[in-house]
Amino acid sequence: MSLPAELRPELPITEQFRPEYLLDCGILPLRLASEHLEVAASGDPPQDVLEDLSLFYGAVVILIPLERAVLEEAIRRAFASTESVGDLVRGLEDDFDLEANLGGDEPTDLRSLATQPPVVRYVSLLVRDAFDAGASDVHLEATRDGLRARIRLDGVLTDIASPPRGLQHAVVSRVKLLASLDIAERRAPQDGRFRVRLEDRDLDLRVSTVPTLHGESVVLRLLDRGGRPVTLEELGMSDDLMQQVQRLAQRPHGIVLATGPTGSGKTTTLYAALGMRNPAAEKIVTVEDPVEYHLAGITQVPVHTKAGVTFAGALRSILRQDPDVLMIGEMRDPETAAIAVQAAMTGHLVFSTLHTNDAVSALTRLADLKVEPYMVAATVEGVLAQRLVRRICAACKESYTPDGALAGLLEREYLGTGTTIRLDSRRAPTPSLFRGAGCTDCRGTGYRGRTAIAEVMVMTDSIRDELLGARSPARLRELARTEGMTTLRQDGWRKAHQGVTTVEEVLRVAAD
Repeated sequence: MSLPAELRPELPITEQFRPEYLLDCGILPLRLASEHLEVAASGDPPQDVLEDLSLFYGAVVILIPLERAVLEEAIRRAFASTESVGDLVRGLEDDFDLEANLGGDEPTDLRSLATQPPVVRYVSLLVRDAFDAGASDVHLEATRDGLRARIRLDGVLTDIASPPRGLQHAVVSRVKLLASLDIAERRAPQDGRFRVRLEDRDLDLRVSTVPTLHGESVVLRLLDRGGRPVTLEELGMSDDLMQQVQRLAQRPHGIVLATGPTGSGKTTTLYAALGMRNPAAEKIVTVEDPVEYHLAGITQVPVHTKAGVTFAGALRSILRQDPDVLMIGEMRDPETAAIAVQAAMTGHLVFSTLHTNDAVSALTRLADLKVEPYMVAATVEGVLAQRLVRRICAACKESYTPDGALAGLLEREYLGTGTTIRLDSRRAPTPSLFRGAGCTDCRGTGYRGRTAIAEVMVMTDSIRDELLGARSPARLRELARTEGMTTLRQDGWRKAHQGVTTVEEVLRVAAD
């Protein structure tokens, strides 16, 4: 049964109520809002129970009617998710002699150990906690002292409860079993995947193992199959940049590229651009590795290298399917790049990604892929380069006055962004920057969620002429700025001044 997020309690009900009591009364306290207590209810709850709730929370009770089955499911899920991976690890350390029970450092029956209840519970809770936190990856790193567990949250690795030393080999073996890997092979890297269902969401996990000095290290990439593609507005893109991307996405033919390092949101942006096309009137086909979101009305082809389905091979076949718009997950080799350019030359609109540091570098990267400069000039319509920066946590956001050096840097680099920090050398600058103080909502980091900073280079006649003249990337970059391109760093300063992110985040992800 699918439940909306509004039915997830924000109150610590598991510490204050028993599930049997809530089921008997037909209620589920959800949240306090403006001196009102929102309570999900089925039927007519006893009046004395509602009065007790009002006195306990000091608020007026507002009932949200629910069907009985929905309420029961909401209560079940609220109490089913109370145990965390940290709780489990503390319990294991207190209750088990793991070195004796699980075979010490060199277990022999790995398959048997991997199916022990403590191991199964640890891996299950690890995946669930990572998903609930919004993590993109789980890292299990072999160290001298055992297995270190971390999750990548908003692009930054954060420690979580690691398994006790005696569980190291068993936990790794459990993950390998789930991914259908050879648990006896510990000297060679392996890759696999498996799928789990968390409540009403399907979660795909890609697994990679590598042998290290102190044992195998494992990384799990979480891909939410129950998610949906986001829009350009939801990406947090600045209005002027969003309008440029919208215009590029509506071009009748050519190549539109998204660039940036792994995990910078390139594919998500291309999905948002595809969402602006009309699948009812156009044939839209994607080739992806893997397919991250399911799009209605769009033909999506997953790459399967072992079966012989590569980007280039799939692309050649797709061109015989009479497509209007193509999305290629990544231009990895000269063959794929050549087919994409040919498709653009014959009237198709092609979206794709490249791994480059900025927008201008995409033009030289295509040259590295054996695409002639005149073909690049004739087909590329625009390049978007982006990074993801962490958002300041709204619950603990505070303003502060930057010091002289930082204020000077901002004043210099803000020139040309449309916003200037005005300084008076005779007095301190007015507080115009923000940061997060750290709270429980953001796990003490001061950040919660991410947003995009970007630069968009739209191909103009001047840039095409310079490209054909084999000018240097530095000259092309200078020309793009002259033609009106806002750089990644400038877009970052703009968001820092608006209180969306911090200066430290901009400096972390955007080179000068």
